[in-house]
Amino acid sequence: MTCTRSRISRVSRSCRSARATCHSRRDLGLLALRLGTGGVLAAHGAQKLLGWFGGGGVSGTAAAMDAMGYAPAKASALAAGLGEAGGGALLALGLATPLGGAAAAGTMAGAAAVHAPNGFFAMEGGYEYPAFLGFVAAGLAVTGAGRYSLDHALGHALDRHWMVPAALVGAAAATLAVVGSRTKRVREAETAE
Repeated sequence: MTCTRSRISRVSRSCRSARATCHSRRDLGLLALRLGTGGVLAAHGAQKLLGWFGGGGVSGTAAAMDAMGYAPAKASALAAGLGEAGGGALLALGLATPLGGAAAAGTMAGAAAVHAPNGFFAMEGGYEYPAFLGFVAAGLAVTGAGRYSLDHALGHALDRHWMVPAALVGAAAATLAVVGSRTKRVREAETAE
């Protein structure tokens, strides 16, 4: 069987069409994942920062942070609110996706540390929910926002390859320091009782 140029051309067009369909589906999936995860995170951050959606605002969140062992409480409340609201908004928009995903993932790691003594499942007060949000945010930081994003529209000026490990390593280091400090305070308080 000989391959004619027209047959090769038809096969080539067919492959390009299949790739375009695959990319469109992937990009739509990333858009849905970004909007859902980013929206949830931004709403939780708005509770902490602005008191929206039944949240406590900065003062209520600071009191909760103090009770959970995070200090200084007000700075912790602001950091958690900004990590969720800012990270969530960046993910939803697909803007500076490595930074947004890393900030949200780090914040969720801090939340998971609070819930860890209750086990895994959320229905028992466990860390399932913050861990899930954190893993999705980290995954989006690694994969990128896709074509239907501000990162793509801006030529990936805020989404360079080197930014992914830099953002994730920076967030991990900050999270380890904050959670480690909290863990030490909680243990000292338990020992004192």
